[in-house]
Amino acid sequence: MELKTKVNAEPGKQDLTVTREFDLPVELIFKAHTDAELIEQWKGVKVVKMGGKKHTGFEAEVRDPQGNVIARTGGVIHDFVTDKKIVRTFEVEGAPFGVTLEIYNFEVLTDDTSRLNMHFIYESAEKRDQMMKMPVAENLDRSYGRLEELFRSK
Repeated sequence: MELKTKVNAEPGKQDLTVTREFDLPVELIFKAHTDAELIEQWKGVKVVKMGGKKHTGFEAEVRDPQGNVIARTGGVIHDFVTDKKIVRTFEVEGAPFGVTLEIYNFEVLTDDTSRLNMHFIYESAEKRDQMMKMPVAENLDRSYGRLEELFRSK
């Protein structure tokens, strides 16, 4: 089955691009990336802090079924244009791929459809390649599938 989430990682480069089209309006896709309660539902993390404007931070925790923290993520928002763009740093504490610069562009296709274009820039091609050893496309596709299901069920 073909994935709806497209990942392009050119060999030897320190970045990758991700594109996903949604059968949802851009306002809902943007809200799903900025509303702590929604993020918890579709990403399956515990949001500790969620800044919703420039120069604010965000933090989340991944927990096992017993409630133990198994990973911490976070970063700083550098640009925030409602329903259009988020630029932020992102880091998984202790992960080998370091800090990433993430640029999210939210695009209106029709009143009921949208596209999310993401550009992730790593510190080096080697760190990007470490990230690509994980099933990035499959994980993102599954996660964004949960996002779509979340809004279909409301």
